Amino acid sequence: MELVFHGAAGEVTGSCCRVSHDGGTFLVDCGMFQGGRDADRKNWAALDFDLRTLDFVLLTHAHLDHSGLLPRLVALGYKGPIYATPATVDLLAVMLLDSAHIQEKEMEWLNRQSHRVRIRHRQNVAPLYTVEQARKSLKQLRRVAYGEALQLPGGVSCQFLDAGHILGSSILELDVPTPGGHRRLVFSGDLGQPERPVLRDPERVLGADVLCIESTYGDRAHRCLHDTEDELVEAINDALVRRRGNAIIPAFAVGRTQEILFMLASLAREGRLGSLDVVVDSPMASAATEVTLRHQDLWDEPSRELLAWQAAHPEKIRVRFTEDVEESMALNACKGGLVIVSASGMCEAGRIKHHLRHNLGRPECAIIIAGFQAAGTLGRRLVDGARQVTLFGDRVPVKATIHTIGGLSAHADRPALLGWLGHFQKAPGRTFVVHGERQASASFAEAVSSELGWPNVTLPEPGLRYRLA
Repeated sequence: MELVFHGAAGEVTGSCCRVSHDGGTFLVDCGMFQGGRDADRKNWAALDFDLRTLDFVLLTHAHLDHSGLLPRLVALGYKGPIYATPATVDLLAVMLLDSAHIQEKEMEWLNRQSHRVRIRHRQNVAPLYTVEQARKSLKQLRRVAYGEALQLPGGVSCQFLDAGHILGSSILELDVPTPGGHRRLVFSGDLGQPERPVLRDPERVLGADVLCIESTYGDRAHRCLHDTEDELVEAINDALVRRRGNAIIPAFAVGRTQEILFMLASLAREGRLGSLDVVVDSPMASAATEVTLRHQDLWDEPSRELLAWQAAHPEKIRVRFTEDVEESMALNACKGGLVIVSASGMCEAGRIKHHLRHNLGRPECAIIIAGFQAAGTLGRRLVDGARQVTLFGDRVPVKATIHTIGGLSAHADRPALLGWLGHFQKAPGRTFVVHGERQASASFAEAVSSELGWPNVTLPEPGLRYRLA
């Protein structure tokens, strides 16, 4: 058996692992590269292997760094099934179409620019994939419930377990036939932080012969939830009440936006925040929230209770979803009193860039960074203390206060990751540490070796073949 990591090796994005065995070949995830100057080049160069050998694709969850190249995979000729949980399938109907729409619009903008810009991008005069290609890829999705025993070509069997990261996110347990008997492969996907709002905690796994474990926050611990709430309350009250400005929250449309809404409602219920006017300005976040409400069976009990309270006390937190571009643009005239939640979470695209343009230069406003910011992204530059940034070709001074609320991450931190691994009854024969920047992955790999005493912990290199005895 052989594993090749085509992304998320030494970096966070681009998750895609190709597994080859005597009975065939399959992919786990097919994600986009995001952030940094090389992301576009990597996306165009991805999937440079023989797609005709693929029997099926397994998807851990809907975030684009795990799913965003599915339309391109299909456009390049893949015709087989793509398996995911029902909630993931519903979210992909929103996310992949939105991704394709953004790429089409960005390419239109590039093609309208000067001849100099067109020459610079002449090799990529078309989008990475189109809306029509994204629609076509959705037809190949197949729904698999948590705990269902899925029988696949080549004698492979698979089970999806709840990863607690975003709605529908999964840990994959696979049994793959080999000449010496079946081998258990486990892909953690992205694991959620335990005891966080909305979703259930990640399910436990008791063992594996080969494990691929994420390490996004493998080198640090999140702030405790109480301290995180204190920071959020202080940032919002300082901006809205004391300085009469706005609070702008860049948030991933899927998962983070919904978690923030529940946290704001909880803080309003406790009286720690006054009456709030919250605007969610992201078409994808609006659609993702609707999907979240359809899948309340995946929520934890406190979140279901909070939703009932919010319905009974609408005056405590007024949540409005923008309907169109005109309504979004009208928010620019609101100089204070609003909490605006908008995508994208790393500030690289979408309407959040317009809200930053109109609020970054105002010292009475607050920018609340509530999620991981990959190297090279605008969000990362703000976190690192940039004094000015470029938005739509203009230099914008950073005068608003920047708050990093790290405890809201949907990713498990180092203690939670080690705690999840602690349920294994014995060490895997081989452990691959993936989905993390090199420093975070290396730190976590060292902790797995030293604290758990596990042998054969590997930081894989992208594109190399790892043969498993």
